[in-house]
Amino acid sequence: MAQSQYLTAVQYHREGQFAEAEALYQQVLATQPKLADAHHMLGLVYYQTNRNALAVTQLEQALAINPKEVDYLNHYGLALRASGNMDASIKSFQQAILLRPKDLDVQLNLGNTLLAANRFEEAAGYYRRVLRVRPKADDVREALCHCLSTLGNQAHLLGNFTQAEACFQEALLFSPQDAALLYNLGNAQRELGKPNEAVKQYQKAIQLAPSDADTHNNLGNVQRELGQLDLAVASYQTALTLNPELHHAKVHLVHQKQHMCDWQGLAEDIQQIRQWVMHEPSAQISPFAFLAMSTTTAAEQKACATNWANNRYGQLIQHGKQLHFAQPAPPNKKIKVAYLSADFRLHPLAFLISELIELHDKNQFEIHAFSYGTNDKTNARIRLEKAFHRFHDIRSLSEIDAAKKIHSHGIDILVDLTGFTQTSRSGIAALRPAKINVNWLGFPGTMGDLHHNNEPSTPLFDYLLTDSFITPPTSAQHYAEKLALLPHSYQPNDRKRPVGKTPTREACKLPEDAFVFCSFNQSFKITPDVFSVWMRLLAAAPKSVLWLLDCNPWAKQNLLREAKIRGIEAERIIFAPRVTIADHLARHAHADLFLDTQPYNAHTTCSDALWMGVPVLTCVGDTFASRVAGSLLQAAGLAQLISYSLEEYESIAMSLIQNKNNLTSIKEKLRAENMTSPLFDTAKFAQSLEESYRAMMTHHSI
Repeated sequence: MAQSQYLTAVQYHREGQFAEAEALYQQVLATQPKLADAHHMLGLVYYQTNRNALAVTQLEQALAINPKEVDYLNHYGLALRASGNMDASIKSFQQAILLRPKDLDVQLNLGNTLLAANRFEEAAGYYRRVLRVRPKADDVREALCHCLSTLGNQAHLLGNFTQAEACFQEALLFSPQDAALLYNLGNAQRELGKPNEAVKQYQKAIQLAPSDADTHNNLGNVQRELGQLDLAVASYQTALTLNPELHHAKVHLVHQKQHMCDWQGLAEDIQQIRQWVMHEPSAQISPFAFLAMSTTTAAEQKACATNWANNRYGQLIQHGKQLHFAQPAPPNKKIKVAYLSADFRLHPLAFLISELIELHDKNQFEIHAFSYGTNDKTNARIRLEKAFHRFHDIRSLSEIDAAKKIHSHGIDILVDLTGFTQTSRSGIAALRPAKINVNWLGFPGTMGDLHHNNEPSTPLFDYLLTDSFITPPTSAQHYAEKLALLPHSYQPNDRKRPVGKTPTREACKLPEDAFVFCSFNQSFKITPDVFSVWMRLLAAAPKSVLWLLDCNPWAKQNLLREAKIRGIEAERIIFAPRVTIADHLARHAHADLFLDTQPYNAHTTCSDALWMGVPVLTCVGDTFASRVAGSLLQAAGLAQLISYSLEEYESIAMSLIQNKNNLTSIKEKLRAENMTSPLFDTAKFAQSLEESYRAMMTHHSI
C-alpha cells in the first residue's frame, strides 16, 4: 500500500500536481517515517513551491537516513541556497561532488551558488569543467563570462592589471563580440604599457558599440600616449559629441590642445572645468592636467586633487584596511626611507636625485627604491641601483602586493616621487604600508584629502617637501599635507650629470650673430599671454631669435602661425629637436636668456639652464607649479630675475637685452658659483633633507 502511494505521488509530482503529490508523500511518511526517498521527494516539493525552510527540514531527515545519496545532497544544497544559507549550501554540493565527481548538474549548481556568494574565481573553475563537456551550453558560457568580467574588474581596481588582462582575454574566448569586455581588456593593456594592443581592443569595441563615449575617450588616451595627438583630439571630440557631460574627455581635450598650442576656445573650456571642480566632485578631472591650465587657483587645485583621490582610491583604501598595516611596528635602528617611482632610469628625475641618494648618510638611514617603471639598462639606471641599499623592481606587482612588500621591509617613510602624473601608482601609498607618506618632486602640488563617512578628513600624504618660497605661510591652507620646508629650495640637483660635446651654432640652426632667447619647456606650458610677450621681445630686438623645444609637429605649426599673426617671421623661431639629455645640456652654451613660462614654470629645465650658466627669467604666481623657478633662482642668488607680473617680466627682459654687461655678469656668477650655491650644494641638501626626515619621525612618535 505505502509503495503504491509513493509511486502515485511520484507520478503526480512529475506531472506538476504538487498538492496531490505532497498529500500522498505525507501519508506514506505517516506509515513509513524512515523512507528516505519520501522525505527527499517531499522536500523537493517544498523547494519547488518556495517553502524553503520546510524543504531544508525534510531533506535533512532524508540525509540523516542516507547521508551519501548524491541527489539528496544536491537538492539539499539548492534548498539551503534558496534559504540564504550559502556556506552550508556550498558544503552540501562539495560533499556531493566528492561522491560523484563527474556529475555536471551538481558542478553547475555549485558554480551558481559560488557565483551567488560572490566567490567568482571558484565559480569560474566549476563553469570551466562543465563547458569542457558541454561546450555549447550558452547559460554556462554566460555565467563564466560574468565571473571573469567581475574578476577582471576587481583585479583592475586593485591594480593587478596582469590578472585583469588574463580574465578579459579568457572571457572573450566565449563572448568575442562583447564590446564591454574589449573595452576593459584595452584598459588593462593600457595600464600594462601595451598601447598598441589597447588601441586594437578599443577599435574593435567601437565597431560593436560606436556610440560608447567612454571607449572613444580611452582610445584618445592611448593615441595621446603614442604621440598621435591629432587622432587623440578627434577621439575626445567624438566622445564629447556622444556625451557632452563626459568631464574627463573635456579635460583630456583641453590638455592635448595645450600640447598642440591650439589655443582657440581654451579660456571658455577651462572656465567650465573650474566650475566642475568646485561643484561636481564626482567629475573625473586629472589634477596634473588641471594645474597646467591657466587661471586655476591654488584652492581649486586642492579641490581637484581631493576629488581625484576620493574617486580614484576610495574603494582601494577600504580594501586596504583589511591588510592591518596600521598595527604598530618596533622602531628600526636606522630610519628606513623608501622612494617610489617609475623613473629610476635615463629620465630628468635621475638627474635630480642620483647624487642625493649617493650622499645619504648610510649609517643613519637605510635607503630603498621601489621601482615600477621600465629598466632601460642605461648607466643612469645602473648608478641608481648601486646608490640604494636595496633596489626593488615591483613592476609586476599589484597595488596591494606592492604595498605588502613595502610593509614587509618595515619602511618608516615612503616618498612618492611621481604623484598624480601619467605613470602614477600612488594607490600603493594610499594603502599606507609605511608609517609616513611624503609627496615630493614628481607632482607640483597637493595630493588632496580623503573623506571618510562621519569622520574628519585625512590627507592622502602626511607631508609635502617644499620650501618657503614655493609655499609661503599664507598658502598653507591650500595644501592638505603638512609643509616640510627645506632651507633653500625643494629641488635637489646632481652635479655629476653628464654633459655632451658642445655643438656648433650652425648645427643648432642658430644664426651666428643672433641674441638667443630660449625656452625648453614642454609646449603645453606655453600660453597665449606669455607667447605674446616673447613676440614683442623679438620685435624689440631685431637680431634676436627664439629657440624652442620641438615637442610635436602640431605645436610647431600653430606657434609659427601665431607668430605670423603677431608680425614675426617664421625663420626667427628655431625648433630644437629632441636629443639625449647630455647633448641637450651641451647646446645650452648658445642660449643667452631662458624665458620661463607661466603659470606652469620650468622645473628641471630651469635648473638645467642654471647649471649650464644660462640666466632664467621667470614670472611667479600663487600656485606651487608657478613658483618653482622663483625658488630655484632665489637659491642660486638671482632674485633679480624673479618677476611678479607679465609686465615686469617683459620689462626685465627688455632691460637685459639693452644691458648686455648685466647679462654677462649674471652668467659669470652662475659659472663661478655653480658648485657652491645652495641650489647645487647637494651634500648640504642631503643633510637638510635628513633633518626633515628625523623631524617627521619625531613628530610621528609623539
